[in-house]
Amino acid sequence: MLESDRLVHMLRALAILLLSTAPALAWEVRQGRICELVHDGEDASVRVTYDPALPEYAIAITPKRPWQQGSVFAMRFDGPRGNTISTDRHALSGGGATLTVTDRGFGNVLNGLEFNHTATALLGERTVVVPLDGAAPAVREFRACASGLNV
Repeated sequence: MLESDRLVHMLRALAILLLSTAPALAWEVRQGRICELVHDGEDASVRVTYDPALPEYAIAITPKRPWQQGSVFAMRFDGPRGNTISTDRHALSGGGATLTVTDRGFGNVLNGLEFNHTATALLGERTVVVPLDGAAPAVREFRACASGLNV
């Protein structure tokens, strides 16, 4: 084997090793009795659910550091279809570990996740940025799951 071939094989092996040990930051859909869209990011975990028994959507955002109380929660979507949405109907659980918002319609949230580059969650002085790289295909799969449960 030539020296250059060995170097190429070593670099490939190193790349495989690095990719297999990196944290999974992908968006993923889980289908069952409810539909789930989940993302475990560097700064926060995001979980969007649709439960047809209610029927209700929910988004739960769990950052690395707990949330502080705030009267209005907002999500700003930055990208080609930017938008900011807000509500005072949010709930904090686990000492501020997780912020949850529920609603019967989630079109603005799903559009924001599917068609933009980042989502920034804002509560009080706290901001949590969630990259949306690779979210679009998973959001489309989540939408199909949710519409399938309504049949």
